[in-house]
Amino acid sequence: MTLLWIGNLVFLAVVIPAVVIILRRVLSPAIEIGNYADDIMEHGAQFAPHLSALSELATTRELVRQVNADLERYVRALDRMP
Repeated sequence: MTLLWIGNLVFLAVVIPAVVIILRRVLSPAIEIGNYADDIMEHGAQFAPHLSALSELATTRELVRQVNADLERYVRALDRMP
């Protein structure tokens, strides 16, 4: 019976605190990851309205090419002037 009480005391004094320490070390980063995930979820939804303008990117690129061509002709015309 005495060995049972000694075993119980060792269990209470050593094993349970070790489990609590390990649990804290695991839960603390897990909670931080949860907070980061919530933050990403909250702010990630704000990108959608800004991405709608991507469909106009091809048009913008074509207009820039046209302006470059016109600008090159203008510069060549200026070079030909006396």
